[in-house]
Amino acid sequence: MLRSHRWRTAENSAAHLLPHLRPGMTLLDVGCGPGTITLDLAERVAPGTVIGIDPAPEVVGIARGEASARGVTTGNPRFVTGDITAPEEAGLPAGGFDVVHAHQVLQHLGDPVGALRTMRRLCRPGGLVAVRDTDYAAMTWWPRPPALDRWAELYPRVARAAGGEPDAGRRLWGWAREAGFTDITPSASAWCFAEPADREWWGGLWAERSVASEFARLAVAGGHATEEELSEISAGWREWAAAGDGWFAVLHGEVLCRG
Repeated sequence: MLRSHRWRTAENSAAHLLPHLRPGMTLLDVGCGPGTITLDLAERVAPGTVIGIDPAPEVVGIARGEASARGVTTGNPRFVTGDITAPEEAGLPAGGFDVVHAHQVLQHLGDPVGALRTMRRLCRPGGLVAVRDTDYAAMTWWPRPPALDRWAELYPRVARAAGGEPDAGRRLWGWAREAGFTDITPSASAWCFAEPADREWWGGLWAERSVASEFARLAVAGGHATEEELSEISAGWREWAAAGDGWFAVLHGEVLCRG
């Protein structure tokens, strides 16, 4: 997952938000991961204050390392360990941010509407909540090795068994309304992997993730797949990546919500 997250930038993962950013804004990046998007956003709102929050201490350490590698020594952005479901424990003040951003976060949460309500509470009046999530059922690709069709059936089953919603992208509009937002701008955008280097990276990422990740562990532990089946899926990803006409599109749903 971290390998995937390091590829993400504000340009390829938060383009719906960028036109609304201004210097001096305060911004919270929820589920910041290794911090690549957070650092990009911080450049756009400098000298504003930016905080990246993630529940995994080891991931927060990686984000701090990424900041150091980029030569960021001012502590802005600041990376903290914490959970969006308990913002007070992380020292996040209600009404303390102009922008609250979350990328690929709600799909993993058991109560995405509750998380959106919390994000709304953390925004100042008139502030902006920006969310983007994948829609797995809307992914499409060519060619179609049978193993990838098996993956497309297996991944959502494992994700839902873990309490998530892999088709979160199509649900964001409704979740935002349920969370109490009335000023909502919905949109969609896609990642596309077709150039040889992109195919090699995306296919290799999922080939590895299919056998060595939390997804793989849950798939086996939950009786959804055997290790042999996961190995076959991994081989299918490498087969797809090697195809000269390989093409993969990942659709994302997006919402911009005014508090």
